[in-house]
Amino acid sequence: MTTIPDYELLPSPAELAVEHPVPVRLATEIQDHRSAITDVLNGRDGRVLAVVGPCSVHDPAAVLEYAGRLAESTRPMKDHLLVVLRAYLEKPRTAVGWKGLIHDPWLDGSEDIAGGLRAGRGFLIAAAESGLPLAGEFVEPMLAPHLSDLLSYGAIGARTVSSQSHRELASALPMPIGIKNGLDGDLTVATAAIHCARTAQRHPAVNEHGALVVRKSPGNPSAHLILRGTAAGTNYDSENVDAAIEGLRATNSLDRVVVDASHGNSRKDHRRQPGVVADIASRIACGERGIAGVMLESFLEAGREDHPAPYGVSITDSCLDLNSTVSVLESLADAVRVGRSVVLG
Repeated sequence: MTTIPDYELLPSPAELAVEHPVPVRLATEIQDHRSAITDVLNGRDGRVLAVVGPCSVHDPAAVLEYAGRLAESTRPMKDHLLVVLRAYLEKPRTAVGWKGLIHDPWLDGSEDIAGGLRAGRGFLIAAAESGLPLAGEFVEPMLAPHLSDLLSYGAIGARTVSSQSHRELASALPMPIGIKNGLDGDLTVATAAIHCARTAQRHPAVNEHGALVVRKSPGNPSAHLILRGTAAGTNYDSENVDAAIEGLRATNSLDRVVVDASHGNSRKDHRRQPGVVADIASRIACGERGIAGVMLESFLEAGREDHPAPYGVSITDSCLDLNSTVSVLESLADAVRVGRSVVLG
């Protein structure tokens, strides 16, 4: 009796890169974006990071429109904010549900991962043409080599912060990596993850040809903490930020944080995100230097709806609409300008 293997071959990272090559100009821009983000996180650049965009990419055409409009609207803020586009192609799930463009690109349950990788890489190249740096969350470590060359900023989420394989991946990725606190709000796990990510590792990995290899990663000095709130409430207030920074300093980690204005910090209500950023902006205007950036979930239209949703509406987490987002970012940019004068004065 013949057994038919229950698997299909995926293209290797090298094969996918041949199908969807990155123009040399874009590759150079991506390296420059990574350096600029690193400088902001370390405080060498006085701007504030703003990672903005939809919860997850389900309609590439709508996100490309969003990217173009976001880039144009925020260009006047470039001296005060470094705006990064959320280009999240994987969606971590607590239970079951749509796992993102890579896993189910046609939103029909077919789980065409090979098609998702191709669609995702094509989207990232087109999105990079907006001139904005791109951010992504790494959910499946084995797929990171297929797309990581197009990203300037990466995140390890609250559901995977304690995972050894994700910590090892973070140590190897050539970009700044934000590591979120866990759902329970315990910062010791995230702080330990940052310490691991900043440390050289020897670990199993997939190389560009799709082979399983042992990689020696150098450690990622730009691994840092993202405060995303908790299942019980928020953690972006001064007391929590100060406590987080103290814990980071105890492990000689990068002692500036990014605040996620969504998730636990907005209690999953997109309408609360502007209030979170306004609170942070008021502290930055007074000279606060411990907050290096913010994250916002934002799309063309406000809210969320189940698939099939209207054009420009999220099918995962609720988002702030683009016009409101631009207003929030304008206020944040003004606060950075004022805060810089306070620090220098």
